[in-house]
Amino acid sequence: MEEHRARKRFGQNFLSDPNIIRRIIDGIRPQAGELMVEIGPGLGAMTAPLVERLGHLHVVEIDRDLIARLHENYTAERLTVHEGDALKFDFGSLGAPLRIVGNLPYNISTPILFHLAEFAEAVKDMTFMLQKEVVMRMVAEPGTEEYGRLSVMLQYRFRMGRLFDVPPGAFRPAPKVMSSIVRMVPLPVEQLTATDEALLGRIVTAAFGQRRKTLRNTLRDFLDEMDFEALGLDAGLRGERLAMAEFVAIANHVAAKGARAGTAA
Repeated sequence: MEEHRARKRFGQNFLSDPNIIRRIIDGIRPQAGELMVEIGPGLGAMTAPLVERLGHLHVVEIDRDLIARLHENYTAERLTVHEGDALKFDFGSLGAPLRIVGNLPYNISTPILFHLAEFAEAVKDMTFMLQKEVVMRMVAEPGTEEYGRLSVMLQYRFRMGRLFDVPPGAFRPAPKVMSSIVRMVPLPVEQLTATDEALLGRIVTAAFGQRRKTLRNTLRDFLDEMDFEALGLDAGLRGERLAMAEFVAIANHVAAKGARAGTAA
């Protein structure tokens, strides 16, 4: 089969360094019989060693040329190919406990991470390669420049860990950025203390919507001065100063206030 040319619209950069591939597979530690899905297998750099260790692997791929290659190289007993967009794929349909891995397209990294978070209850862990800048935001701590909506919302649901960096030269074609490997392990349900997770999401989005503005301005639709006092929060702070637990406390306070107002009505 002729050489596949990377397609910019799919954000394709194919991993080609055997030492990096080995290091990633060792980090994932796939065990025979485990239920695993790879997002965007590409030319199969990680697919081959994963199939070898697992026995069977699911993959989600959107590029029809690459899908044809996969069918040519693997039998249905070894590889199940799900053709389509990972952003629309129902990962819950594969069963549980599910392990998810992949070299995620950098151009859709944030929306795909939020999509995957919806299936956290069925997931054992996720290991991804992403642009280093995105990974630094995912694992960022309060008060740092990288800390934002992505940090708070993912850290609410997952224990995050940055494993190691991958240089541009490990890919073909080489991207213009450094990449990193990140692992995400869903937290136990009992640790998810937000009474309304959708409300938490709206509050976090508002808090980081205008980074230079204080909480008094960004959260004015949710909190008044009495609320800040009740929460023991300085209304003059900016969103990046608050820990994830403080955002949860705000969301639960707003939810309780709404419930009281509903009862009074």
